[in-house]
Amino acid sequence: MLSTVKGYAQAPLPWYRQIGRARWKAFTGAWIGYLLDGFDFVLITLVLTEVSKEFGLGPVKAASLVSAAFITRWLGGAVLGAIGDRYGRRTAMVISIWLFSLGTLACGFAWDYGSLFAARLVIGLGMAGEYSASATYVMESWPARLRGRASGFLISGYSMGTVLAAETYRVVVPEHGWRWMFYLGVLPVVVALWVRRALPEAEDWEEAVAETASRPSPFRPLFADRRRGVVNALLALVALGALSAVFAGRAGGAAAVLSVLAGAVMAVFAVQLGGRQGWTLYLALIGAVFAAFLYSWPIQALLPTYLKTELGYSREQVAQVLYYAGFGTMAGCWLSGFTGDRFGPSRAYTWTLLASLAFVFPVFAVDDNLPLLGVLLFMLQALSFGISGLLPRYIGGHFPTERRSAGLGFTYNVGALGGAVAPVLGARLAEGMALGTSLAVLTFGLSLVVVLLVGFDVPRRLHRRIDPEAAIDHLAR
Repeated sequence: MLSTVKGYAQAPLPWYRQIGRARWKAFTGAWIGYLLDGFDFVLITLVLTEVSKEFGLGPVKAASLVSAAFITRWLGGAVLGAIGDRYGRRTAMVISIWLFSLGTLACGFAWDYGSLFAARLVIGLGMAGEYSASATYVMESWPARLRGRASGFLISGYSMGTVLAAETYRVVVPEHGWRWMFYLGVLPVVVALWVRRALPEAEDWEEAVAETASRPSPFRPLFADRRRGVVNALLALVALGALSAVFAGRAGGAAAVLSVLAGAVMAVFAVQLGGRQGWTLYLALIGAVFAAFLYSWPIQALLPTYLKTELGYSREQVAQVLYYAGFGTMAGCWLSGFTGDRFGPSRAYTWTLLASLAFVFPVFAVDDNLPLLGVLLFMLQALSFGISGLLPRYIGGHFPTERRSAGLGFTYNVGALGGAVAPVLGARLAEGMALGTSLAVLTFGLSLVVVLLVGFDVPRRLHRRIDPEAAIDHLAR
């Protein structure tokens, strides 16, 4: 929009100057939290071979250590998301940083598989809260027309964290062993203290609370009366127990039954939280996110193992490849921000993900050409994993301000159970075929599923069948 000064037309400010100093400050604090989140979360994928050797773990059991952090994500996303809606995005963000920092530190003191698995559960709680709290915090602090950039740029911090983790792995592990990678996890606590002291609260949340003169209580449907509250608390314990047994390899022949049981509990919670008019929206978003994790996390979790075992790469070579992958993901997040604002999150996500399919099988066809592998992986990660930088914008737009943090936190992190299934599924498939082939098949097939779900806007279409008056995009205003 043009303005005039003494009769002369004045060009609009560049977008990055429209943000303002306070909003950039808010973004920086959240971005650093995401960077440390990415650093902490991927450490286990880098040291999986070293941990397996020390604890005598097979491929599937080792992969379950990656899955462990996803088991508690649904609970962390729901609880910390609700805290974000009721007490503010900043408070939830700080709690989440404390949780994943202390969980990572505990990994360094693990004495066996069980203790390491338990520490990863704590990391999952914190990471879930970081995603919902930070994403809503930043998007609600930026102008509506720039919220795609807010989403994509924020998620790029996670990618930078993975790059720093790869460099730390190369320097630290040969000299000090794998445990020192996790001891560094205490560093985010310092950031948490700074964030709590320095950052303002999200503007949209403050305005919504001031307008209604009350604080939202998004968990109210789960605890409408005492009987329902007790039943839902027991169901939550059942789901946690079932998922822990399945992914810790203790379910035996009951694994399929326990998986279905846990899924049924999640569906029951989704129906209650969504209510009569929103239950289809919750279930459809969970399904879309689940498929998104199934296409992206086999590579995220098992790429270092593939490089070291099938291609015989050294630590230094693995670190180099992960640089390409990390910077590719980061470039994709930046790209997603601009394309999301220009074309809309659904359209940008769909067409970019479709383009990524051209690089899936070529990545796993490269053997001893590290530069070529790096370039192909850069492109794949930019167009597939990087475009997921739009997911907070895409999901958050389905929920009004008073329910956004809890809605985003619950649907995204229940769907993130796909990340728990992905590495185990990849390892299982690798028992009958090469690991690289199994990763390519999963990535290609599930990417197509997400293209269909997001491209045809299935969650919103289902929602509007029940509630024709539902807003098309709450974040567009």
